[in-house]
Amino acid sequence: MNKNKPAKTIPAFANEAQERTFWESHDSTDYLDWSKAKNANMPNLKPTTKTISLRLPQHLLDAIKTAANARDVPYQSLIKVWLQEKIVSH
Repeated sequence: MNKNKPAKTIPAFANEAQERTFWESHDSTDYLDWSKAKNANMPNLKPTTKTISLRLPQHLLDAIKTAANARDVPYQSLIKVWLQEKIVSH
């Protein structure tokens, strides 16, 4: 937003569809001072997941299931933890 130019007033919307249509064709920087924006904390927001198909050799899947059973966790959850740890460590 230009500091010399006052922000425009955001119109009232009858519904979410009307608001969505408005923002699709208008620049929010004309209406909001984003330099005053703050990060939002959403502790209950869960990341979206996508189902994938992954082919593993039977012996590898058996070893993963054994490791998961020893930790008393579902094997899919253990795979996700291991993948996340590998990504973070690199």
